[in-house]
Amino acid sequence: MDLKKLSKRLENKLKECTICAHSCKVDRLSGQLGYCRAPYVPVLSSAMPHHGEEPPISGTGGSGTLFFSYCNMKCVYCQNYQISQMEEGNEKNTKKLSDIMLKLQKMGCHNINLVSPTAWVPQIVSALAIAREKGLNLPLVYNTGGYDDPEIIRMLDGVIDIYMPDMRYSDDRMAYKFSKVKEYTKYNRKSVTEMYRQAGGLKVDKNGIATKGLLIRLLVLPDDVGGLKDTLDFIKQNLSTDVYLSIMAQYHPVYKAADYAQINRSITSSEYLEVVDHAQKLGFEWGYIQDPGFLADDPYLPDFRRDDVFRDHEGI
Repeated sequence: MDLKKLSKRLENKLKECTICAHSCKVDRLSGQLGYCRAPYVPVLSSAMPHHGEEPPISGTGGSGTLFFSYCNMKCVYCQNYQISQMEEGNEKNTKKLSDIMLKLQKMGCHNINLVSPTAWVPQIVSALAIAREKGLNLPLVYNTGGYDDPEIIRMLDGVIDIYMPDMRYSDDRMAYKFSKVKEYTKYNRKSVTEMYRQAGGLKVDKNGIATKGLLIRLLVLPDDVGGLKDTLDFIKQNLSTDVYLSIMAQYHPVYKAADYAQINRSITSSEYLEVVDHAQKLGFEWGYIQDPGFLADDPYLPDFRRDDVFRDHEGI
């Protein structure tokens, strides 16, 4: 894989930006802003060994996580709203991004975890090209909200080792109401299908650390807003039950959630267990579940204005 050539092909798409499913067609190379408002130079909020991801991702050494600012979704309940919606962070050119990746490797992280990478794919591939030449050999994790363009995902074949997408909604009306994106289900399912074609089920080494594959995150929202049982049906029928699932109970009514009565509360144990039970009935065996009660005081609810974003460790 010639990463330099790929980064140039991807960067050409920024002239009339079609990097994500919005296909805004603005010229980001000349400073125009599209739906996500992301400029050309990447903006990074934090970078750290993250110990709060799923066990195969965090392991014992942590996941080398880069939290990018800006997002192509406008989730009214986003727990990362300080960086995804309020655009806080610092510009980091591709050379600086590559240096951060190498530093995380030196710190003993198991992988390089790209959080909200969608708007920055060309720049990330450019940074990766530099880092690989300097000895970066960790798996790359694509940690996305799931509103990706399937064509861009196809172009990443051979670049991304571990895909970790959300499958947030099975109803486009809910996706638009709470995340302000159109046709989420179509783009999300096509992209995840392509991710599975490339990477298959999650593969781990002898220590249980992920090396390649697909891990799907399912965030349980109040009042079945996400329609996750339908999503689980889709995964079984179109992918496989060998897909590693992360069924998350960590929803918190933050940011603008108070303006929407339907989601202005935590989920109940019965709402969460209903999704878990459905997954088990369908034959899913691999995955990660949480204790809804434990998350009342979630130690991994971030505050990106602090040096210790997750209260238990500092970034770099």
